[in-house]
Amino acid sequence: MDTLNFGVLDPIKLPIAKKLYKAHYPAGKPKRDERILTLTRNQSLSALVRFRTIEHYRLMTGMLVLPEQRGAGLGHQLMTYLEQGELKDGDYCFALSHLESFYSQHGFESIDEDSLPNPLKQLFSRYISGGKSLLAMRYIDPR
Repeated sequence: MDTLNFGVLDPIKLPIAKKLYKAHYPAGKPKRDERILTLTRNQSLSALVRFRTIEHYRLMTGMLVLPEQRGAGLGHQLMTYLEQGELKDGDYCFALSHLESFYSQHGFESIDEDSLPNPLKQLFSRYISGGKSLLAMRYIDPR
């Protein structure tokens, strides 16, 4: 049976996270001021997600499940962990269009770009003007 552990990335391990993103998600560039949560499977780092603070809003970004670990439900398990104590009502994410149903299963709802707060709207506009097919989504805490 697999042993799964969740936690906050120790800042000393930021270079490991940077290396993983560079290899598997080059657009994702983890920074020291971000909150990075991890899922380890059998003591091996398997998934990461970052939270950026932009003014007083939080943007969940850069979710990465290592390619060799995909298909095992780890993304769903990480999201379930986040729902239990990390995600807050009003957190946002910019989801790739094909992942809308994935994030919807975990409390995110698609919103119109005009519903984004201005600092996030500017960032979202910049991303989509670069050709990315993204949806703006907001977390609605069911509690």
